[in-house]
Amino acid sequence: MNTLPEALATAAIELSDSQIHRIEKYCALLWETNQHLNLTRHTTYELFVNRDLIDTVQLSKLLQPNEVVLDIGSGGGVPAIPLAIIRPDLQITLCESVKKKASVLEEFCRQLELECIVINARVEDSLEDERYDTVTARGVGSLSKQFRWLEPHWLSLRRLLAIKGPKWREERLEAEGQRLMKHLVLRIADRYPVPGAGWESVILEIKRAG
Repeated sequence: MNTLPEALATAAIELSDSQIHRIEKYCALLWETNQHLNLTRHTTYELFVNRDLIDTVQLSKLLQPNEVVLDIGSGGGVPAIPLAIIRPDLQITLCESVKKKASVLEEFCRQLELECIVINARVEDSLEDERYDTVTARGVGSLSKQFRWLEPHWLSLRRLLAIKGPKWREERLEAEGQRLMKHLVLRIADRYPVPGAGWESVILEIKRAG
């Protein structure tokens, strides 16, 4: 699969021509930058679609129109940047604590003409003065870490959507053992197979109880 349309067709993902064009541009920017700044291991269209874009597409189905979203630990931009391309109605803020990566994300958004906000801050600090409908997290810390970051801020956000692999049950048990879930409710919002991986991903929805 040498092209994005071929990889999309194999994964049964339908996007508009303009969305495909912008995602191709994003991949080009991401992979070029990746040569001198470690942002991703998924440097083919097949890997990008099967490991990154599928997560983004499934996540996009769980978000209501015009939600205000904070993506934490944005790294190379997945899922936030493809999400902004697929769902331009969303108000997305990318939070990245590493200054070099935050600068790169700002440049990606500028070149892709995305109206996203990028903040160079720790998760805890990014929630001090803003309110969000949904916080998204993928590939950034265990559930225990995420719950610690968010613990003082549950009143200023509606929910966390955490994209996880097969170890999520162990992470949940760890969080329960540390009494980090005593005021939280967790449910599986979506689950889906990862092509060629032999396991499935889940998107967990976590809310404050009551």
